[in-house]
Order: sequence, then C-alpha cells, then structure tokens
Amino acid sequence: MTTHPFSRRRLAVSVSLALATLSAQAAPEVAPAADAADAGPVPTVVVSARNGDYLGNHTASAAAPTQSSLAATEPQSIITRDFIELSVTPAAEYSRIVNIAPSLSGDSANGPGLSETKTTMRGFGDDQYNITFDGIPWGDTNNPAHHSTSFFPGSVIGGAIVERGPGNADNLGYATFGGSINLFSKKPSKEQHTSVFGSAGTWNTRLGGVSWESGQLAGWGNGTIQLNYQHLQSDGYLTRNTINSDNYMLKVRRPLGESTVATFFVSANQIGYVQPDNNKGPTLAQVAKYGKNYSLNDDPASFNYAGFNHTSKNTDFDYLRLETNWGAGWATDNQLYTYAYDNETISSTDPTGLTAPGTKAGPKGNADIPGIDKRNKYRVWGDILRLNKSFEAGTFRTGVWYERSDTDRHQYDLDLTLGVRDPRETKPVPVTFPDVLFDQQSTIHNVQPFAQFEWSVTPDLTVTPGVKRVQIRRAVDAAVNQTTRVLQHTSVEYKATLPFLTANQRIGDGLAVYAQYAEGFQIPDLKSFYIADPTKNSSDPQKSTNYQLGIVGESNALTWDVDLYKIDFKNKYVSNGLGGTDAAYVNVGGATYKGIEGQATWLVGGGVALYANGSKNKAEANDTGKTISGSPDMTAALGLLYNAGPWAGSLIGKRTGAVYQADYDPAKPAAYEAYRTGAYTNIDLSLAYRFANPGMNLRALKLQLNVFNLAGKQDVTSISPGKTVSGDQYTFQAPRSFQVSARADF
Repeated sequence: MTTHPFSRRRLAVSVSLALATLSAQAAPEVAPAADAADAGPVPTVVVSARNGDYLGNHTASAAAPTQSSLAATEPQSIITRDFIELSVTPAAEYSRIVNIAPSLSGDSANGPGLSETKTTMRGFGDDQYNITFDGIPWGDTNNPAHHSTSFFPGSVIGGAIVERGPGNADNLGYATFGGSINLFSKKPSKEQHTSVFGSAGTWNTRLGGVSWESGQLAGWGNGTIQLNYQHLQSDGYLTRNTINSDNYMLKVRRPLGESTVATFFVSANQIGYVQPDNNKGPTLAQVAKYGKNYSLNDDPASFNYAGFNHTSKNTDFDYLRLETNWGAGWATDNQLYTYAYDNETISSTDPTGLTAPGTKAGPKGNADIPGIDKRNKYRVWGDILRLNKSFEAGTFRTGVWYERSDTDRHQYDLDLTLGVRDPRETKPVPVTFPDVLFDQQSTIHNVQPFAQFEWSVTPDLTVTPGVKRVQIRRAVDAAVNQTTRVLQHTSVEYKATLPFLTANQRIGDGLAVYAQYAEGFQIPDLKSFYIADPTKNSSDPQKSTNYQLGIVGESNALTWDVDLYKIDFKNKYVSNGLGGTDAAYVNVGGATYKGIEGQATWLVGGGVALYANGSKNKAEANDTGKTISGSPDMTAALGLLYNAGPWAGSLIGKRTGAVYQADYDPAKPAAYEAYRTGAYTNIDLSLAYRFANPGMNLRALKLQLNVFNLAGKQDVTSISPGKTVSGDQYTFQAPRSFQVSARADF
C-alpha cells in the first residue's frame, strides 16, 4: 500500500492547481457574493470578530469570552478571535483556547502551548469527541484522537465553537459520541494590511511571525488573499523538553461568476520536540530527587538522556471549497480536502528509572540503553458535499461525507548506545523480521450520507428531525501486526443509523429555549485488530444517546445560558479476555453522563465586564456505579474584563474539579481512592495597550503582558499508574510564567 507523506513539492503543486482554478473565471466587483459566503452552511456563527481589535464594550455579547446563540439546538460556547488575542498566550494552540468553556479541562505540563494537551469534555476523553477545522473533521487514524500542537497554532485560528453534543445530521466525524470542538480560520479583512508580531517569555520562549491581508482586490472580483507565518521555540518548563516549530498558512477566497465563491486553504506545520515517547511525567522518587519538572538529562548512560529522546512531526491540512447559489432556493457547498501527519520518534523505553540498562544486542551484563524507532504516518483524502433547498416551511439539508485514509505505522527495537536496531528479539516473530515490534499498514473507507429538515413551525419555533447513516470499513495489512506479532490481512465493517430531533423556541427578542434528542457513535479503536481473527469482533460501534435541555438569554447588558444533560453510553467495546483464536472485542454495558452547565457575561459599564461559567458533572460506570477515570466532577471560571480607550485587560481563573485517575477495581477498592487527585486552579492575567497611528508608517502598535498561573500553584493534574506504585508517573501544573508581546500593523 502506498502512503502519502508530507511534501513541500506536493503542497506547491496543490497551491498551483488551486490558484489556477481560482483564476480561471473572474467576475468584476462581486462583493455581495463574497460577503454571503461568510454566512454559508458550515460556519453557522461568525466567530472572527474585527480581526484582532480589542474586546467590544458596547454589549455583553461583544465582551463575552464564551456565549451561546439564541438559535442554539444544543449546549455550545462561542469563542471569538478577540478573546484569543487578549487572554490567551501567543504560543497557544486550540486546547488552551477552548479550555475556558464549561465542562472542558486540560493542562500543558511543559508550559502554555509548549506540549500536547489532551482536553476532556464532560469527562469524555480526547478520542471520544470530534474536532473540525472550517467544518472538516480531522484526527488520528488508529483512533480519533488529536495532537494539539501539530496542525493549527493560535495565530491561524479565527475562533471556535464548542458544541457539547452530537449536533445535527451534518455534524461529521468519527466520534460524535461526546461532542465537537469546531475551529475556524480567520475571516478575511476587507482592507489591505500587514502585521508583524512577536513575543518572549519564561523558559526562553520566543515567538515571531508575520501576516498579510490583501483586502478586497477590485481587479480580482473582490477576492482576498491571506498569508501567515509563525516560528516558535522554547526550552520548556520540563527539563530538556525543547520545542521548535514553524507554520505556513495561505487562504484565498474568490468569487467565480456571480453565484459561486471558491476558497482555497493550506496550512503546513513542522515541529521538533526533545521528549520521551512515554511523556507522562516523573515518578515521586524522581520528583523528590530532581523536582517536579524532571524529564530528561545530559547523561548518555541514562534512559533519560536528551540525545536518545526526540520527535519530528510534519503535517499539512488543505482544502478547496466551492459554495454555489443555484437560484430557486437551491445551494451547494462542496469541500475537497486532504491532510497528513508524519510522526518520526526515537525514544528510550523507560523514563521512570526503574528498568536497569542492558539490551539484548550487547554482551551479557551490558549497560546499553534500549529504545524504539516509532513511526505513525498517514494521509487522509475526503470530500463533503452539502445540498440545501429552501422552502416556505423551512430548509431541507442533505449530503454525503466520503473519506479514505492510508496509514503506515511501525515500531522497531533499538540499541541506542550502539546506534543500531536490536538484532535479537525473543518474542515469536517471523525470522525475516528479527527486530520488529510491529510493521503495519491500515486503511479506513468511510461513507456517511445525511439528511435533515429545519421545519419553521411558526416564526419563533423551529423543529429539526434528521438522520445519518454510518458505513465504515477498516482494514489492516501488516507484515508483523501489533501485539500478535504475526502476519495480518483482514477487514471489518461497522454500520449504524443515527437519528436526532431538536427544537428551538424563541421567546421574545432576547430569550430562547431548546431541546435535543440525538444519537452519537465512536469508531472502534485500531487495537481491536491486535488479535488473531478480527472478523470475530462485534461490528456494532459504541453509541451514545443524548437528552439535553437549555435556555439562552441575551440583552445589551447580559448574556447567559444554562443547560441540563443526560447521556447514555451503550455498547462499550472491550476485549473478551480470551487468548489465541478465541480472542475478540465485544459489546458490554456502558456508562451514564449527566450534569448542569452555565455561562454568563454582565456588562457592568465603564469598560468593565464580569464573566462566570460553571458545570457540575457526573460520569458513572453502569456496572459499578463508580466515577469513570479522567472525568472531573466540576469546572468553573470567573473573570474580570476591562476595555476603555487604548487599555484592555482580563483576569480569569479556571478551576478543574477532582478526578479519579484509575477506574474502579472491586478487588482493589483502596487503590481507586488512592488515585483520586484534588481540584486545581489556573489564574491568568493579561494587560494590553494599543497605540493608534504611532508614526513610522504604522497604523497601530499593541504591547501586551500575559501572566499564566498567577498564583504559582503546582498541584497534581494527572497520574499515570505504573505496574507498581513506584512506577506511577505524575504531571503537575507548570509554575507561574509570563510573556511580553508586541504587534505592529502596517
């Protein structure tokens, strides 16, 4: 099977073809078509406010860090570019941006934006909800997890909408199970300008970049071009855990004729880490000896030698979108896309210090350091077609999502001291692969047709029924399969029909209530193929049934919303515990998730706004009645926002509740309580001053100070249980840090 790696040549060809397509037709002066495209069927709410100006002080909605829409049909949190630019570190990626929302939690152990962060949503893990970019779902191909630093830095994100629920039929992805984090690119500026930006801060963190907006080009059908480049490097809080990354972004929008708008987007990211593959933190013994930030060292005789632990990641994300109004109420929206991820890792095998040095390659009693050569590399191709027809009674929406992925994964034994693969493998593998832990290729073929009708029962009541059909075929073609270590060539199909029904009732100009019934699903993990005969697995994926009620209020002085939810998780996909040819993954019980959430912003006056959100969450296994591991029991945020004249600022605290770090085992009840961590809080401060027309041909100059974890707390955020207690690994809050930033607009 052929995979498609990251390639500058491939990207250059893609850019050339797309620009040729966009240049093929040009309608002079078609500004209305370009404006209409901003309100197309994918981004239901425009989240890119004013291209980086300060938080508005005229309405609570303009000042709100998060808020819901009066048209919402499920709990949501809308986050604007204004909030990102003022209150989030310039080094941030999406996890830091969306963490402000209720029921979301996650923290970077290496410092804000300086390491991958796994965000939880209502207790659902990172592989149990979708993440989309401009309406396109993306994620890993072994399971639908995400790498927060690998694709989209904060400088290319125009805003986000967190949807806590499966959404409507056209909400796409492999894990509608838990909800969606929907990211959006920046809205094009109508005027030409250039911005140069940079920041410097704790742990020798440095960031620099430049962005260019063409504005509406009168001789090019009022089309727009956006360019962005960003470089980030840092030593990081964790010892020797450096990061170095570059991102290149191009976005072109152009009318083709009078009724079509084309958008071409490409983002390429290159990132290098120095870190262990098992990056779950130090043991308590290591903390006592070296400190909470211990990770790597400079000793070549150690598993933790920085020279033995490094990762290179190359990614790209590209799409061509055509939005067409055909007249008579008909419209189409088609997105042809591809994205790729290439992770090449060299790492030692045990950073805990509990394994004695010595490899199978050296003589008896040798002190060589064993390691791995790891690859996870995939290319995804897809197309999303949406067809809309407007009637007097409402809008009918239908379409289909098609996607194919090709994945190449391997892991080889290494003798890091000798710098070669470990040539003597004791486990039973074919003799032609003596050093291979696994060498595996896999594919996913996905087809999901969907349909819904937004029925306008009255001018104030909208009822939307819909259905989505899931048809997925997963195949593995492995010379040496993971875990079983034998040849594997097989495929399994998964099918599901997912109905939903929502209603939104407007009550006057500033109040609405909504209700949702919806079913979600999650694609089975690739690990279900790590058995002798995967065709014996159940073909029924994990499912969720969501029941949600909410109310949204909005006025000039106050925006607020509250919701209640209950989610029944069924068909949990687990191993039957058998070995050999009897091994299989089967459906068993599940869990119940329920809670209450809310968010509010009050515009006090004089440039001051107050913000608060909170959630009370429960996630309990049906068989034991105990809380599921990794699920915080609450979240809360409090904030003070200020905007008057050239000054702007924010002081926001986010608290994440207590978490059980291991699932309940009836045979070890004491251990369950021992792995419960307490709540922790991060308080972030931002102050900014904007000089208008300061001279030197500058339109504006903004200076900003951000302080993160202002209180300097270093509580435990997670524990990864080891085979013994001495092997438990801990992560902590990164201590207080700061960044000083500047942006010059020309």
